[in-house]
Amino acid sequence: MAEPILRMRHVSKRFDMTQALDDVSLDLYPGEIHGLVGENGAGKSTLIKIMTGIYRPDHGEMLLDGQPVQVQNSQQAQAHGIAAIYQEPMVFPDLNVAENIFISHQDRGPVVRWGKMCRDAKAILAKLDVSLDVRQQARGLTLAAQQTVEIAKAISLDVRVLIMDEPTASLSAHEVTRLFKLVRSLRDQGVSILFIGHRLEEVLRISDRVTVLRDGEKISSHLREEVTVEQVIRDMVGRDVSDFFSKEDIERGELLMSVRGLGKENAFQGITFDVYRGEVLGFAGLIGSRRTDVGLALFGIDPADSGEIILEGTRRRIRSPEEALKLGVAYATEDRRKLGLNLSMSMASNITLPMLAEYLNPLGLIRRRAEISTAEEFRKRLSIRTPSLTAEVEKLSGGNQQKVMLCKWLNSDPKLLILDEPTRGIDVGAKAEVHQTISDLAARGLAVILISSDLPEVLAMSDRILVMREGRQMGVFEHADATEEGVMTAAMGQYTTAQEVAP
Repeated sequence: MAEPILRMRHVSKRFDMTQALDDVSLDLYPGEIHGLVGENGAGKSTLIKIMTGIYRPDHGEMLLDGQPVQVQNSQQAQAHGIAAIYQEPMVFPDLNVAENIFISHQDRGPVVRWGKMCRDAKAILAKLDVSLDVRQQARGLTLAAQQTVEIAKAISLDVRVLIMDEPTASLSAHEVTRLFKLVRSLRDQGVSILFIGHRLEEVLRISDRVTVLRDGEKISSHLREEVTVEQVIRDMVGRDVSDFFSKEDIERGELLMSVRGLGKENAFQGITFDVYRGEVLGFAGLIGSRRTDVGLALFGIDPADSGEIILEGTRRRIRSPEEALKLGVAYATEDRRKLGLNLSMSMASNITLPMLAEYLNPLGLIRRRAEISTAEEFRKRLSIRTPSLTAEVEKLSGGNQQKVMLCKWLNSDPKLLILDEPTRGIDVGAKAEVHQTISDLAARGLAVILISSDLPEVLAMSDRILVMREGRQMGVFEHADATEEGVMTAAMGQYTTAQEVAP
């Protein structure tokens, strides 16, 4: 095998009390796709940021072509042929494709040669076997096309090491297939690719070698053919895959909410179900089934315009989140970063925000001691890993951010908790912890509505499953009767043996 292009040697990095990386070594070879996996908080992002000059290591060194280098910023990383592509493409929406491809070039001179730039952009895209209008504005591109522009930008900078951080998280299966074709094409041209992902089946599908980090340490590194999904998960979390999806079987409590014929114009119609204390009611369906719209209606963000909601025997109209919280209904959004959390605020401030009035003294000032006490209680209860209770939430891993958002709504002492995609974008270890939390909440008598696109998750965690398709309810499955085939058949609009099959 050829010598590595890039070597990380005995790299360590600490933030306050958190050891983000501890003596990690990694080799990236030309013409190889190297998969990097680990739980949220394992150290993947820190390692990437050291490679791209955002962070500097406390110890260790970085070697390029066998020679030690110090990368102080992203411009120096680019000069060395190191580029990174992230889950959310960083394109300028008001610039066209060609402009975005060459935006990072420092040598373009005082006058832009538009014709040459467009020709060069077309040549790079042709090299990738991609057809895009180089004069089209980026805001009109799909997410997959934006990622293609990012890859083309890296090629324009003569990339030698391409870091891809969660590039498939928001792509469809077809778009993932096309992306993998591009990635393999780059590999065949001699580019070294570091591929980070949470979808293990995709990482193993695309990678030639797989390295696992856990708690800032390198646990294993193997050729793809030497490992299985089960082994990778075991290395990531330190236990077997059989330990996951461990919802307890508990006796269902009394009826909490009945929904009858709930509808919202141009969204959903005829939604009818009951949910009981101590029960997890799963909502399954394909993209466009409008499951989230039902959750938004129940929480009063986008109220229903027909049907009825009966809560604890009394008919209610929920017209705002404030009314929902007073009635004991809480909703954790699917987009924690944009809608669920204030990332610049601390963990303590985020948790107490919905109930802020309860933390004010007579002068209207926040009682910080009470706020910290509540946050500490939840930190212990959900095992949240954070440098401190006052650290900004954006500094936490995705799994720990998800837990903070759960705490935010649990602090309102709800009777019904609606969880929308609660494990999206978090690793298998954090996912198992969220599942255990859901199970514990149900055991304490909380009613939970679980909206998820992860069918194995819905099947494993739900006592009953309501299936939707294009705003219509297709059926309700009991846990014992639910199978992947049956649920998917209902989600695609075919006849099922579920209860309450839609006419």
